Amino acid sequence: MSTTERKSLVESIKDKGKNLEAEMSFFDHLEVLRWHLVRSVIAICIFAGLSFTFYDFVFNEIIMGPKKLDFWTYRMMCIVGNKFNIDGFCVEHIPFNIINTELAGQFMLQINSCLLMSLLLGFPYILFEIWLFIKPALTDIERRSARGFVFYATLLFVLGVLFGYYVVVPLSVNFLANISLSIEITNQITIDSYLSTIATLSLGCGLVFLLPILIFILSKLGIMTPEFMRASRRYATVIILVVAAIITPTADVITMLTVATPMFLLYEISILVSAKVKKQKLAQEKNNI
Repeated sequence: MSTTERKSLVESIKDKGKNLEAEMSFFDHLEVLRWHLVRSVIAICIFAGLSFTFYDFVFNEIIMGPKKLDFWTYRMMCIVGNKFNIDGFCVEHIPFNIINTELAGQFMLQINSCLLMSLLLGFPYILFEIWLFIKPALTDIERRSARGFVFYATLLFVLGVLFGYYVVVPLSVNFLANISLSIEITNQITIDSYLSTIATLSLGCGLVFLLPILIFILSKLGIMTPEFMRASRRYATVIILVVAAIITPTADVITMLTVATPMFLLYEISILVSAKVKKQKLAQEKNNI
C-alpha cells in the first residue's frame, strides 16, 4: 500500500470517528430533550388533576367570573362611574345566555378548561425545563447574564394573563354582549365560544407581555439593537395597533387602546433591555482587549 493510500485511509477513519461522535452527541441531546418533555407533560397532568379536583371553583369563579355582575372589574367600573358621574360606565346588565349545543359539550368543557388551567399553572415549570435544557450550552458569562430568566419570564407572563383576564376580557364581554342590531335577536352564546374568547384574550396578553424577554434573547444573538428599535418606532406603532386589534375581538377603540397602551410601554422597556445588553457586550469586548 502506497503512502498516499495509507494517508487517505487514516483520514477516512478519522472522519468516520468524527461523524460517529457527532451522531452520538446529537442522539444524546435528543435523549436529554425527551426527558425534559416527559417531565413537562407529567407536570401538566398533575396541574390538570388539581384543576379537576377543584373544578367547581375553576368553573364558577374563574371561567364564569366575567359573566357575573359582581366581577371585580365591573365593581371597580361602577365605583369609578359613580364617583366621577360618568354615565353608562357602570355595568348593570350583561345580556346574553350561555348554552350548550353538543351532547358531549359539557364533558369537553371540563376537559378543555382543566387543560387550560394546567397550562397556566404549569407555565413556570415549563420555562424551568427550557432553561435546564439550554443552560449547558451557555458560557459562564451568558449564564450570569441570563440569570433570573425563569423568574422574569414568569412574572411578565402572569402580569399579562392578569391584565387580559381582569381588563381585556370584561371590557370585550361587556362590549360584545351589549351590541344589539334588533330586539328580535337574542344573544345565545355557546360555551365553546365563551371559553375560547376568554382563553384567547388571557393567553394572548400573557404572550405579548413576554416581549422584553424576546428582545433580550434577540439582542444577545446580535439580531436586535436599540438603535434599530428606536428608528422603527413608527412601524412598531402600526404593528402594535394591528396586534391589539387582533387580540381584542371588538370594534371598540377604547378596548383596543387599552390593550395597546401596555404594549407601547413594553416596547419602550424592550429598548432599555436591548441597550443594556449592548452596553454589557461593549464592556466585555473592552475587557477582552
